[in-house]
Amino acid sequence: MSPDRIGINTISLKFTNLPEVAAACAGAGFRVIEFHLDQIRGELKQGRTLDEVRRILADHGLRVTGGFNNQLLGLAPAPEVAANHLLHVDNAVLLAALGGRNMTVGTDYVGWPAPQEEPDPVGRLASSLRTVADRIKPHDVSILIEFNWGVIKTLHVAVEIVRRSGAANAGVLFDPAHLHCTPTKVEHLTAETVPFIRHVHVDNMPAKPAEYTNCNADRLLPGDPRGCYDLAAVFTRLETHGYRGDYCIEMFSDELWALSPAEAAKRMFDAMQTVFSRLP
Repeated sequence: MSPDRIGINTISLKFTNLPEVAAACAGAGFRVIEFHLDQIRGELKQGRTLDEVRRILADHGLRVTGGFNNQLLGLAPAPEVAANHLLHVDNAVLLAALGGRNMTVGTDYVGWPAPQEEPDPVGRLASSLRTVADRIKPHDVSILIEFNWGVIKTLHVAVEIVRRSGAANAGVLFDPAHLHCTPTKVEHLTAETVPFIRHVHVDNMPAKPAEYTNCNADRLLPGDPRGCYDLAAVFTRLETHGYRGDYCIEMFSDELWALSPAEAAKRMFDAMQTVFSRLP
């Protein structure tokens, strides 16, 4: 596996400031970085310019693959949906300025509207996805649905939303933690579904029922013997069916957040080598 495809989501780190975080990621061995966009906006609010942000990343040899910070609304009342779409256009503009191409989003939570009042939730979400995809297309940014972040709980439904949207710059994000906590199975990574996957998060999960598992807090590092997934086998399955995007580790760990960015990034990079050294 080329190191140029192995990255880190900065939500995994204690975000002190961009220069320290960028140095930590590069020093650990990462060449790809994915941002929680509010972290970058925080840097801009403190007076840093976009040119400075780009220079810091370039000086450390880091390529931005994408970012996230919000859900795509499609089932909420129309004014909320319209305001939400503007937010995602702003996010796409910021991502494009950083060189990022993958904007990850969740979906509405249950309640807008009540399930019995909406006969075609997939259609409404597909329409919302298409609207935003069309608006961000000039920025060369794709919008990716992360299943199990909101009302959409399976890979198959996320794929169906993208398919029905008809948008070339729309896709799905795959994460083993969300695989574990939903009805989706490794066997569902097929020649029909994998082509819709545009980005992959990296983590492992403990061998306990999904109903007793916290999708974020219970994540394990790759290589942890408590992990119940053979990540090399999972990712080989993706590669076999044509996936050629990036892999970014994403952890929500109090232990890692308590470390300096340099210590945490090195621990995560080393953990990823236990998996990606086994891939061609």
